[in-house]
Amino acid sequence: MISADDFYKVMCAMVPLYFAMLVAYGSVKWCKIFSPEQCSGINRFVAVFAVPVLSFHFISQNNPYEMDTKFIVADTLSKLLVLVLLSVWAILFKGGLDWLITLFSLATLPNTLVMGIPLLNAMYGDFTQSLMVQLVVLQCIIWYTLLLFLFEYRAATLLIKNQFPGSTAASISKFEIDGDVISLDGRDPVRTESEIDGNGRIRVRIRRSTSSAPDSALSSSMGITPRASNLSGAEIFSVNTPAPLHEYHNGNADIAFGNGDLGFGYRSASPRLSGYASSDAYSLQPTPRASNFNELDTTTITTTNTPFWVRSPVAGKVYRQQSPAFSGVRMVWESPGKCNGGGGERQGCKDVVGEREISFRDSSKFPVAEEEDPKATATGQDMPRTHVMLRLILTMVGRKLSRNPNTYSSVLGLLWSLISFKWNVGMPSLVKYSIKIISDAGLGMAMFSLGLFMALQPRIIACGTKRATMGMGIRFICGPILMSAASIAVGLRGVRLHAAIVQAALPQGIVPFVFAREYGLHPDILSTGVIFGMLVSLPVTLLYYILLGL
Repeated sequence: MISADDFYKVMCAMVPLYFAMLVAYGSVKWCKIFSPEQCSGINRFVAVFAVPVLSFHFISQNNPYEMDTKFIVADTLSKLLVLVLLSVWAILFKGGLDWLITLFSLATLPNTLVMGIPLLNAMYGDFTQSLMVQLVVLQCIIWYTLLLFLFEYRAATLLIKNQFPGSTAASISKFEIDGDVISLDGRDPVRTESEIDGNGRIRVRIRRSTSSAPDSALSSSMGITPRASNLSGAEIFSVNTPAPLHEYHNGNADIAFGNGDLGFGYRSASPRLSGYASSDAYSLQPTPRASNFNELDTTTITTTNTPFWVRSPVAGKVYRQQSPAFSGVRMVWESPGKCNGGGGERQGCKDVVGEREISFRDSSKFPVAEEEDPKATATGQDMPRTHVMLRLILTMVGRKLSRNPNTYSSVLGLLWSLISFKWNVGMPSLVKYSIKIISDAGLGMAMFSLGLFMALQPRIIACGTKRATMGMGIRFICGPILMSAASIAVGLRGVRLHAAIVQAALPQGIVPFVFAREYGLHPDILSTGVIFGMLVSLPVTLLYYILLGL
């Protein structure tokens, strides 16, 4: 039975955390003390310094040689059980990868570091700190890496489907990624350059997109001069008398060339504004208009010095040109744009707080040739070989993790704890107190940052009542039920069983929301899970604490 003293002890641990969050919320929402730019700076400090140092502090003090095997196995089994159930649902009931990622994040990845350690410590004692730290290590090293792998796989799949629809993707033999391409999440637009060898194999190079045509030597050598645009901040490049187009048809080839000094591979399309906020539209008509593409590149026939400008095919198809003049085709195009329709929703759009734009544009926005059947193209999508995709995704995941401070703090903390507890080596006082002065502020600053985030959102429930209810049910009911089943299955009993169930009922973790926002996948649901979950979690965890203590 839970006594009044036990309840008061729990409140003493939790109220200060919520007080820091409330102060931050009021300073922005009501007092207008911090501007959005200042909030961004505070959040940056928390993400880069406070939370990683706090994580290192806890991990480095935990003895890895005395880990609770049953507790770790129960947590791992519950997450694997969720992943298997969602995979079966996605395959048999066409749930899709998008919802698999979102529901897995909701059900299995709570805010263990910021909320779990102080709460469980107050409820069940000091020994729970070691249990929570063990879960934090597994989250940072294993589960967040797995989540990032799923996000990058989804992003790579979208990129390939947009750029290489149908059976074309099966011919891709290699991906080459430039060193400045950190991720395929779309925050930095990317472009693909494809080269086809004599055997029909495609080698794809992925580069960051830079609209450099206004400053390029090619533009100046052609005598193309910029003139005023009817778009704000845009430079329109026009050719007043474009050469007539002649199309080379060879099987399914869909490439057009001109026969004059300047030839354009171009399909007429209805004028519309580009989806990019930065103005990089180019017109090929005498009258200024916005373009359906934002960058042109060149390919030159080896037998002449005449440059040919080639636009990405409307359907994104790539075919080897069987012209006797040259043996291969090199094609360059931008990644499609802002709002791809994954999962039937406007995923990847620019959100209300000024995040950088998503670069994947739905290929359905472009006009489709009459002879092409878009339904057949969508249903007959092939993918590159497994090892080709795996290498691409692992490269992107590695680059993403290498720029995440939490990765270094977790690995370094684990390495130091292995050395420290193996040979009984203490951390030098100079280093220890330097870390402590930041880690002591880490917990409060993390909650303060959450309050700032809540205040900057237009609505606490951003995804609608129905989805919010679904998310809260998965977070606070399904998660603890699956955790209790896995714990009982491995023989976890007593206080450790209670601690396992309560930690599964903690509010939504922040890292899955950050990933969801970067990759444009249901960020409204994860945002609601973080914000509304913080408000709901206190009474919910107290309810679990009281019921388990009966």
